[in-house]
Amino acid sequence: MYNEYQSPLVTRYASKEMSYLFSDEFKFTTWRKLWVALAEAEKELGLNITDEQIKELKDHIYDINYEIAIEQEKKTRHDVMSHIYAYGIQCPKAKPIIHLGATSCYVVDNTDVIIMKEALKIVRKKILKVIKNLSKFADKYKDLPTLAYTHLQPAQLTTVGKRACLWIQDLIIDLENLDNCINSLKLLGVKGTTGTQASFLKLFDGDHEKVKKLDELVCEKLGFKDKYFKITGQTYPRKQDAIVLSCLSYIAQSAYKFSNDIRILQSFKEIEEPFETTQIGSSAMPYKRNPMRSERISALSRYVIVNVLNPLITASTQWFERTLDDSANKRIVISESFLAVDAILNLYINISENLVVYKKVIEKRVKEELPFMATENILMEAVKKGGDRQELHEKIRVHSMEAAKMIKEYGCANDLIIRIANDEAFNLSKEEILSTLNPQNYIGRCKEQVEEFLKEIVEPVLNINPIEEIKVEINV
Repeated sequence: MYNEYQSPLVTRYASKEMSYLFSDEFKFTTWRKLWVALAEAEKELGLNITDEQIKELKDHIYDINYEIAIEQEKKTRHDVMSHIYAYGIQCPKAKPIIHLGATSCYVVDNTDVIIMKEALKIVRKKILKVIKNLSKFADKYKDLPTLAYTHLQPAQLTTVGKRACLWIQDLIIDLENLDNCINSLKLLGVKGTTGTQASFLKLFDGDHEKVKKLDELVCEKLGFKDKYFKITGQTYPRKQDAIVLSCLSYIAQSAYKFSNDIRILQSFKEIEEPFETTQIGSSAMPYKRNPMRSERISALSRYVIVNVLNPLITASTQWFERTLDDSANKRIVISESFLAVDAILNLYINISENLVVYKKVIEKRVKEELPFMATENILMEAVKKGGDRQELHEKIRVHSMEAAKMIKEYGCANDLIIRIANDEAFNLSKEEILSTLNPQNYIGRCKEQVEEFLKEIVEPVLNINPIEEIKVEINV
């Protein structure tokens, strides 16, 4: 295993649960289930297929003879025909009716949709877990004032919990998109070589109703009742892949935003991601505590966002009923996008469960900036004591610029309050000015917004969705 390439998404990042969905075992057992469903439906509609043949097929769904299939593919250069050949060796009685009337896309495309649906379910339960984690965090810190930023410059105050609600809001939007995506997924169904169902019409002696019923029966057996495309070329529309990977891209965008916020907050020493006692931050600088998990979310998110271009281009460049330039691309981009999103959500769960908040650092940083933010309230108090609003506004501007200059050029403490208190035009004592500097007076409706958002938006989502206790394993 050390002398050939292995995807780090499997060896380092994604869960075993997600990796299994894209394994040969899951894919080829699903192919065999599709052949069983086709045979059962064809039998039910009157074709000469026996119960004994179907039982033989069912008995060999899971004991796949991979070696024979691999050797056969070397000869035929055709994966589906190689597995039909291998299945036929194990099922000699059923061999004549395996894949009857179908084309390769019957197993390949329908399997891809089944895998994507199961993978989306894993993504969904992990998003719900992140939302639950962040909702607890938001409620705990709903009234802890912290600096709010625009243009990455201190603007006013918000609260730690209110900021967490912004992360949750993104995920709520993603969950809605995800549910729409899952509910709209459709199988290719049973369409034949170019989507005309001509081979099945021949099998059923021109009986159109039986051919229509075959499509319906097979998809229902696979758990997709009334969820199949009524008209296609040889494949299902490749726009469906674009929709699915766009959905994954939305999730990556939200996680990217969260990870960037955490990376910046960790540089401020206000909030940190978890850091194990034996973890090493830098090979050269042993004191460092790097936000490596958040950085990994950023890296993987960038990959997923860029990867969505592949199905977009594939969907737009399919010629007529189908071209095969989609196949090799699909094998890579769909699986790797899901594996990457799974890895992202594993990290998101881990970080959101174990965020460390340094209240004293946050309070210190708020105290340093609050005098600037309090100037409007100071102005109002001075006007109430008879001051001229326009004159005082100019004085505050000048004092603020001077205080900022001393901070930036000389590293001095913020002395804006002292400057204003010493200016007789304001007619305010230092004590009167300091009484306006309670951070709680500058957070607006943050606490109430958090409570309302959690109660009205988040709790209903969590209440109707059982949240699994997911224990993610971060290997590196």
